[in-house]
Amino acid sequence: MTFSEFFSDRLRYIIFQAVFVMISALFLLLTGTQTGIVLLLFLIWLLLFLLIQTMDFLRCRAKLLELASILDGLDKKYLFTECIPKGRTIYERKFTELFRQAGMSMIGAVSDAEAAKREYREYVESFVHEIKTPITAANLICRMTDADTRRKLMQELSQIEAQIERVLFYARAEHPEKDFLISQHSLSELVAQAISQHRTLLIQSNVRVETKDLEQMVFTDSKWTVFMLGQLLQNAARYRSTHPVICISARQLKGQVELTVKDNGIGIPSHELSRVFERGFTGSNGRALGGSTGIGLYLCRKISSLLEINLQINSTEDVGTSLTLTFWTRENLTKM
Repeated sequence: MTFSEFFSDRLRYIIFQAVFVMISALFLLLTGTQTGIVLLLFLIWLLLFLLIQTMDFLRCRAKLLELASILDGLDKKYLFTECIPKGRTIYERKFTELFRQAGMSMIGAVSDAEAAKREYREYVESFVHEIKTPITAANLICRMTDADTRRKLMQELSQIEAQIERVLFYARAEHPEKDFLISQHSLSELVAQAISQHRTLLIQSNVRVETKDLEQMVFTDSKWTVFMLGQLLQNAARYRSTHPVICISARQLKGQVELTVKDNGIGIPSHELSRVFERGFTGSNGRALGGSTGIGLYLCRKISSLLEINLQINSTEDVGTSLTLTFWTRENLTKM
């Protein structure tokens, strides 16, 4: 709080004091009091008034700085009302008590919301694990059908598995750091896992995957990185061209490795590029093809940020899309 803010806040009080002093001075002059005495009294009042206001300003500013310091030191800001000191005056103590009651109500509401969110997340994770059993059984049953029916059913089951996996990772993305296990991995192995998990989709979409210079070692979490790569492969297969090709390559930088996933698909309009990582944004291509959720790239950006992987996208309509993930080659992740 600045002195000008303090002054403007007390302007009405200061005007009242000034009017009162003027009336008092006028009264003293009319009753025969010497002008010198009136001026002396005015100077004494002015000095005392300025001293009191300055002390009050310093006290208020110190109080605000103390409260700001307490707030800055809290990880959970909504606990602020429980940490503020008691006021000096009865008014301040009453005001603080009302503030604390409101804070207790908010803390209760936040606790209930967090408990509900935790229960929902646990339910979703349980559901995902349970649903995998009938999906596996359905895959086995498909093998007993004719080739054409098997191909169609396997394609649909592959889509179901991809969506189920996305649900699981979305549920865990609220606190993914609890599931992180950072270690050194080969990019070729990570890419191979992602391709293997989505082999059915890639084959049925007639997508050819080319790899180049993937014998690079990086520090990351294998499970979450494979998931991100899977999302990029799904997008490339979904928004493919007539003769789809995905090229996955890597190049060594100073202390880092760039992994690029490039396709020759339908591309993304330039005016939509800045929004593709927003949650729920499907874009014109997603609306045209239908079934897009706008969650895949959002999860990729969120996970890459937590893993300290730089994720960049470039795209040109009717030419293709390129996504680049920049990994560290040494274990210096600050957030883990």
